[in-house]
Amino acid sequence: MLGLIISLIVVGLIAGALARLIIPGRQNLSIPLTILLGIIGSFVGGFLGFLIFQHDPMDGFFQPAGIIGSIIGAVIVLFIWTRFAGRGAVRR
Repeated sequence: MLGLIISLIVVGLIAGALARLIIPGRQNLSIPLTILLGIIGSFVGGFLGFLIFQHDPMDGFFQPAGIIGSIIGAVIVLFIWTRFAGRGAVRR
């Protein structure tokens, strides 16, 4: 169980950091939020992988993805975040 948590954190950090590099513009996210972005992206990537390939129906719809799926999911989550979260803020 501890190994799963540590691997989720490490993969979340890598996927979140790469997603922040891929999406242009400034994102005001701290390191813990970058890790959370990567973890959420991992589950989004796992969900999309299940919908596209239907590979592991025994694990259910929401499952963690590999590093590529995590990066793709994190890019999608960050793209949605930057488009909808900053609507009320003043842009410079």
